[in-house]
Amino acid sequence: MTDEKQRVAIVTGASRGIGAAIVERLASDGMAVIVNYAHSREPAERLAAEIERAGGKALAVEANVASTDGVPLLFDAAERTFGGVDILVNNAGIMEFAPLADVSDEALERQIAINLGGVVRGMREGARRLSDGGRIISFSSSVVGLYQPSYGIYAATKAATEALTHILAKELGQRAITVNAVAPGPVETELFTKGKSNEQIAVISRMNPLGRLGRPRDIADVVAFLAGPDSGWVNGQVIRANGGVI
Repeated sequence: MTDEKQRVAIVTGASRGIGAAIVERLASDGMAVIVNYAHSREPAERLAAEIERAGGKALAVEANVASTDGVPLLFDAAERTFGGVDILVNNAGIMEFAPLADVSDEALERQIAINLGGVVRGMREGARRLSDGGRIISFSSSVVGLYQPSYGIYAATKAATEALTHILAKELGQRAITVNAVAPGPVETELFTKGKSNEQIAVISRMNPLGRLGRPRDIADVVAFLAGPDSGWVNGQVIRANGGVI
């Protein structure tokens, strides 16, 4: 690890929702955090400032993980500010719904560029620059197992993320870097609720054995486990954090 007293984590797409909850949890666990955002500067800087005021270390960094130089920029900032990187959380992603017959080329390219391209670039940079004994945690989705209509392209990008996770875990094992993925079910975030009526959200909530949507903190707690010292023997796995919906 970079520092026995303080590990350093990069969280992509961290200005709000699940990403913000992950940043808050990792900071509360004593890590220095890079709060990545692509467009939402104000909430990212506010989150970093709150962590700093509470005695932690955080830096908001603008970078588009879908671009060639986006992920390297995040690692550069972490190395320059905190001395290195121990943990990478590939959280950034978008979700667009449409039956396959109606998917536009633009929607296809957007989801592939961010959901898959961003993960590939993150994994590649992590493989090159992460400290030995580090952690790479990416995001899949429980829709990979649910096979719901209109989620085709999104689910395909997440299935690819799972395949990459299994392969990279084997490639980096000799450096004691673990590579895992978290596959949430429906979580009460802007990304999920956008475009859905209250009735639709209620129906989806009742589908879960626990009778509710997930909360960002539910997912952040799973990420914190994978990022922490107790998960060293968990490697190449996809953890479905969905309350039992599948």
